[in-house]
Amino acid sequence: MKILVILWLLGCCSFCNTVNKESMQSTIIEDVKKNNLEAVDAALKNGTDVNTADEKKRSLLLLATQAANLAMAQLLVSYRANVNQQDDILDSPFLYAGATGQTALLQLFLKHGARFDVFNRYNGSALIPACERGHVETVKLLANTKGFPVDHVNRLGWTGLLEAVILGDGSAKYQQIVRILKEAGCNIHIADKNGVTSLQHARSLGYKEIVHILSSD
Repeated sequence: MKILVILWLLGCCSFCNTVNKESMQSTIIEDVKKNNLEAVDAALKNGTDVNTADEKKRSLLLLATQAANLAMAQLLVSYRANVNQQDDILDSPFLYAGATGQTALLQLFLKHGARFDVFNRYNGSALIPACERGHVETVKLLANTKGFPVDHVNRLGWTGLLEAVILGDGSAKYQQIVRILKEAGCNIHIADKNGVTSLQHARSLGYKEIVHILSSD
């Protein structure tokens, strides 16, 4: 009888611990969303997992990144939050910051373990969508980061340079991006799946300035 009582008590303790842990995780997720720095700091000091994620596998740091909340991100990385942790659609804080042109967050993540071999759902890097969307400062930062794969090819068969030309509009910011990538040493001769290079695309699209940049020595 005593053994049964002890087992029952142990089971109750285990259940309570599980419920308490889930409650703490739910609370810190809401506090991150509300930008409650003090509450998040207190929870992390009390042992709440800094890599807690919601039902979509979005980590606390990814939620802060999606909200463009630099202060919260700084707090979380100070507790060693994983800047490469991916959600259910393969976004990570580092990848998302690149895609949305959040250069200050990118700089923070580069200092806290950003990996260059973790890719998004298109098998793309943080650089490629930044090129597509015209985030000049983000492209400049990544293209000039030692070891960053500027010539990485995504699932569509495109590099950052190809996306800047094909999906850009040839305007000044895309001209800047093309120049940055070229000066950073990217391979301008990489062709898409149809064998068409960035220069050939620029010519067919009538982007004269980009043609000049890619053609000049």
